[in-house]
Amino acid sequence: LKEKALGTEVKLRAGKGADKVQARASDHFIQICKQELEALMGHEEPGLSFSKNEATIIMMIGLQGAGKTTTTAKLANLLRREKAKKPLLVAADTYRPAAITQLKVLGKRLDIPVYYQLDAKPLDIVKGSLKEAKEQDCDLILIDTAGRLTIDDQMMQEIEEIKSFTKARHSLLVCDSMMGQDAVVTAKSFHESLGLSGVIMTKLDGDSRGGAALSIKAVTGAPIKYLGMGEELHQLEEFRPEGLASRILGMGDIVSLMKDFDRVADGDKEAEAQRMLEGNFNFKDFFEQISMIQKMGPLQDIMAKLPMGG
Repeated sequence: LKEKALGTEVKLRAGKGADKVQARASDHFIQICKQELEALMGHEEPGLSFSKNEATIIMMIGLQGAGKTTTTAKLANLLRREKAKKPLLVAADTYRPAAITQLKVLGKRLDIPVYYQLDAKPLDIVKGSLKEAKEQDCDLILIDTAGRLTIDDQMMQEIEEIKSFTKARHSLLVCDSMMGQDAVVTAKSFHESLGLSGVIMTKLDGDSRGGAALSIKAVTGAPIKYLGMGEELHQLEEFRPEGLASRILGMGDIVSLMKDFDRVADGDKEAEAQRMLEGNFNFKDFFEQISMIQKMGPLQDIMAKLPMGG
């Protein structure tokens, strides 16, 4: 930053007449910061690659409380919607009593099959899921592996065995963005043992702006693939470096906001806007707009994506 900023000649005015705009030196500095953040977090292809002749296996890894099970269901939903995949969810977290029940409930809500076995070892559950995927003609297998409160040797050995047996195409670490720098230690341990193919940051709808993403990328080199932006099952989006850089700097994320809008908008919104400009805005229009905003998620999340500087 110092290298790029020092000695740079800054234009404080641009354009002519009505198009004339003024900028401050600080605006130029923030722009350099944004470019550097994007460069640090970017470079990788967004999203995931898939196997051509067999089912793609994705291992979901993380500590308890990071939102791993919910994120597994969210990812299955996203890839079914955007990549036309047919997913199978595998409940291989046998340590947290509610994990299997939670995945079954989420699968039922999304109408996605869930494979589980009671009182079985995680590796045996995974072996059974591969046969189930063939029978159900699923081309995507998402394995919800066991989470613990802390990283331990037994946990690592179990996950390594599953990875070795399945030859999983992707190992995705689910990280709580509210953990701050603790998330970095977690990511480093998993990366050293498993060689992560990517990271999913969760709980970015809270007060966290996602600064931990910078450290995780710098320490492990593992790319950030997706961001969890809320509790609803559609609130997972493909990572865009420019979007998170804007968010970290408090500049909002308009592209993400427009994606939320496109998801809930129906009817001719351009005609509605035209009527409004002409002064024809009735109570029904007002009611429809409020209903649409409600579908986009909590007002706090919408405001966070607007470039209003907090």
